[in-house]
Amino acid sequence: MTSPPPFLPAASVMDLAPVVPVLVVEDAADAVPVARALVAGGLPGIEVTLRTPAALDAIREISRAVPEAVVGAGTVIAPDQVAACAAAGARFLVSPGWTDVLLTAMRASGMPFLPGVSTTSEVVALLERGVREMKFFPAQAAGGTAYLRSLAGPLPQARFCPTGGIGPDSAAEFLALPNVGCVGGSWMVPAEAVAARDWGRIEGLARAASYLTAS
Repeated sequence: MTSPPPFLPAASVMDLAPVVPVLVVEDAADAVPVARALVAGGLPGIEVTLRTPAALDAIREISRAVPEAVVGAGTVIAPDQVAACAAAGARFLVSPGWTDVLLTAMRASGMPFLPGVSTTSEVVALLERGVREMKFFPAQAAGGTAYLRSLAGPLPQARFCPTGGIGPDSAAEFLALPNVGCVGGSWMVPAEAVAARDWGRIEGLARAASYLTAS
């Protein structure tokens, strides 16, 4: 019997690539070809949000059929979801926010996780609990690069993956910040490309995103 793959082939979710694609999967049948296109384009870390009934099946199928992908679960908001994601084959967890109950469940899973924050107090509270890597959400609405830049001075030990309202034109500005490890976004998986099954277009958009660097 082969051992399951380690949760991450890198020190952190943020070290996989400059961009983590955020997928909202409506049809689990699309999950594998989309994941293959993203990986071929240089984006192995893939966050499947738990916003649709197809999400867990999508995680399961990607985990089974695309072993070179590092598939994680996003929009994790309840402890029972943590167990379901682990059973489906998720290798990391992302939440839009956090509570102590949710944080305990994510930590107990053994998986890497990025709890969501949007205020200084939430960042400080996580640092008190030994968590230094976080999702900043909703990034643009919560203050964007100006807000994150202001946190770098007093809280340099916190490292962020900003997500929410970020596109190819703004990603490099976020990546230029010293406290940003990567960004999350969905622009490389446009709905019309999925509907048309245009996996080549998705691969091309992923490749462009994989080359993003700080501006």
